Amino acid sequence: MSDSDAELAFASATTLAEKVKNKEISAVELLQLYLDRVDKYNPDLNAIVVDIRDQAMLKAKTMDAAVARGDAVGPLHGVPMTVKESYNLAGTPTTWGNPAWRNNVAEEDAESVKKLKNAGANIFGKTNVPLSLADFQSYNEIYGTTNNPYDHGRTPGGSSGGSAAALAAGLTGIETGSDIGGSIRNPAHFCGVFGHKPTYEMLWMRGHAPPGDVRSSSDISVIGPLARSARDLDTAVRVMAGPNEISARGMQLNLPEWRGRSLRDLKVAVWKNDEQAPVAQEVEARVELVCQALGDAGARIDEDARPSFTSQNSHDTYQNLLQATMAMRMPDEDYEGLKEHVAKLDPNDNSQGAKVLRAQVSSFKAWGQSNELRHHLRWSWHEFFKQYDVLVTPIMATPAFEHDHGAFGDRKLMIDNQERPYFEQVFWAGLTGVAYLPSTVIPTGLNDAGLPIGVQIVGPEYGDLVTIGVAEELENIGFKFTPPPNYLT
Repeated sequence: MSDSDAELAFASATTLAEKVKNKEISAVELLQLYLDRVDKYNPDLNAIVVDIRDQAMLKAKTMDAAVARGDAVGPLHGVPMTVKESYNLAGTPTTWGNPAWRNNVAEEDAESVKKLKNAGANIFGKTNVPLSLADFQSYNEIYGTTNNPYDHGRTPGGSSGGSAAALAAGLTGIETGSDIGGSIRNPAHFCGVFGHKPTYEMLWMRGHAPPGDVRSSSDISVIGPLARSARDLDTAVRVMAGPNEISARGMQLNLPEWRGRSLRDLKVAVWKNDEQAPVAQEVEARVELVCQALGDAGARIDEDARPSFTSQNSHDTYQNLLQATMAMRMPDEDYEGLKEHVAKLDPNDNSQGAKVLRAQVSSFKAWGQSNELRHHLRWSWHEFFKQYDVLVTPIMATPAFEHDHGAFGDRKLMIDNQERPYFEQVFWAGLTGVAYLPSTVIPTGLNDAGLPIGVQIVGPEYGDLVTIGVAEELENIGFKFTPPPNYLT
């Protein structure tokens, strides 16, 4: 592949769409460029696990015909795209990595997929996930293990790990994932790309669900884009956002804009570490680096600002709601067995493991009490963001770690030579996720080992275009996507 082709493979989706629109490259040529890279790199990476290239090639030809006619085209016209395996894509399996759902073939596209297609995205495949979308790693019995493009011995993250790996390796133009415990943000951090967890229910989730005609929204969970530029996040959010058909009868979206503002007017709070989930010094240093850059640009930085609750209170509330939601994904037989197991627990056992198990089978009364506490958190954040525009925090304790497919209870993370619980780091995702807040992850460059480190920018509910706008400002300062060295040819 020539240097120009490699440069094109790592370009932003909006740049690619502009080139197709301006006839600098055809949609067919662009798709073929990515397919050639998939054939070269994906066998070892294993990021793209469902392939509908023939269908996409036919679509690319119709897209080129539209450009030739001078038709009006969408903001992603001709951009080759993959989507997370957990989205319904007509004619393809939606398994969530679960062998029991191997034959669950979607009959209709997810609503967000329809919107992306209407905007011109040319979807040619789906990307790998962990079992039930419930891990910081992406592997399952159906599709196998996805590797990190910066180091194949390490995880790309989860659950949108295939999404982030495909993007970072230059195998796709843009991606869309989902997030309940950092599943967009964690892979973006591990793979050095941009990712956005939207405000809860701002993007209609219908068609991103387990088998069945599921019309409810899973608590906490959202769908959202991953990309190689902040501008792409902005484009994708605008394409996918909006009320569902029922709500649209009386509601419309009117998001606050960042455009037209200056970093000199920005008020930034910083939460760079926490005893609930300590992060490595090199991760904390990247939070400081981002804030230093914002401060140098004129923003006001406050490292002492906190909302009016404790981090433990927030995390306990998040865990109670998260565990109940994740348990809903269990097969009925497994759930009944879990209830029997919990019934036998010692009433005096208040260990973290026992708390998790009880939360998984909590009564409606207990869930309702946690939900009430969640809304107290929401209002506390609401008051907090009257004083600050954004909050900058870590998203994980370390860069990407080595593959570890052992039992969850046996897994540990080493953080500055200290052994910590594996799932402890869901804290940084839950801090904002439980309260429905938008969060944008930006890359901050590679560490000495050549691994990416990301930082998350959090805003108030419906402040999505502001957090993305600040991310774009930081990208312009120098916090950009850095391609993995072994994928540049």
